[in-house]
Amino acid sequence: MKVGVLALQGAFIEHEKKLEKLGVECIELRQKKDFDGLILPGGESTVQGKLLKELDMFDILQKRIQDGLPTLATCAGLILLADKIVNQDHTYFSTIPMTVK
Repeated sequence: MKVGVLALQGAFIEHEKKLEKLGVECIELRQKKDFDGLILPGGESTVQGKLLKELDMFDILQKRIQDGLPTLATCAGLILLADKIVNQDHTYFSTIPMTVK
């Protein structure tokens, strides 16, 4: 199994180290690649969302998540998945029906 770890900003190294200990191959996502799972790490969600769009990765990741790609999200990653964000007019992937504050 190959798992992509979003490596644009934030705490991605910790996730990679844990995956490696579990014997899972991981790749740092800084561009579009094929992978079997996705980790959206902590960091700063507005920066991650902006970079995902600037690097033309947003739409393909959103589609893959909507189509059932196994995805783990921590902190900012969770914000990227939420369909509602308190005190913010826009959302990102909007793939999980939840509100984050």
